[in-house]
Amino acid sequence: AYTLDDTIARIAKIGYDGIEIGAAAPHAYPPHLSADRRAQIKDLLQQHDLKLSSMLPAPSGGPGNNPASPYIEERRATVEHYKELAEMVALWGGKTLIYLPGWTIFGTSRRQAWAWSREVLTEVADSIAHTGVTLVIEPTTHDTNLCVSADDAIELMQDVNRPNVKLMFDTFHVLWNHEVMTDYAYKMGADLKHIHMSDNDRLPPGRGVGDWPALIDALLDIEFDGYLTMETGFHRRGIEPDEDARVSVEFLRPLVAEREALRGIKPNSK
Repeated sequence: AYTLDDTIARIAKIGYDGIEIGAAAPHAYPPHLSADRRAQIKDLLQQHDLKLSSMLPAPSGGPGNNPASPYIEERRATVEHYKELAEMVALWGGKTLIYLPGWTIFGTSRRQAWAWSREVLTEVADSIAHTGVTLVIEPTTHDTNLCVSADDAIELMQDVNRPNVKLMFDTFHVLWNHEVMTDYAYKMGADLKHIHMSDNDRLPPGRGVGDWPALIDALLDIEFDGYLTMETGFHRRGIEPDEDARVSVEFLRPLVAEREALRGIKPNSK
């Protein structure tokens, strides 16, 4: 466990361009951050020349924040949580906020849970439009039971139909569900704005079964220009965090450059 200050310094030293910050305790749960602390984090990112690639609302770090909850109090709190996160993203120079559609509680039909999540997402999208922040819907096959595929995420995006609601996916969830990573890239196409990178079992990319050259080729095909954000190792003990971060970027950055060079594309540091 490291402080956010130490984490920012470590990630910058290893050579990353950006960092995704989870809105959970102890790092960045909004009710715990004073105005001075928020300004301090902004200064830290600037000092280390690190961009805020995205923010992730982390349910385990707060009071639930399930937009599909049968309790209206929790749904209302979730709306406020996302609105506050969007302001933080904008303050720290970011453009992307991940939307987790939530999970169906026993006794609630999927159709009702979907409607509640859609209503929350629509209200949040309208409320944060002035910030310039884009909400990206993440399907989470391994963790939830509501939005679990590329098709689900696309359907929710289309249901909401707001210009600041787009898509993302996490390669771990795709591999866990025995699906093909490139399928997600091609299905989401121009609406894909963010991606979480990890191999099966949350291993660093290149350490498992994933076909990474094919995925990079697919991302180039659809002209993806977002961040490749590592999300590895956090679900288990017995890892070296610095090593996970280092081997991930040392594997992917040359691979991206290689696949770009084959097409005559100018290298992109993201």
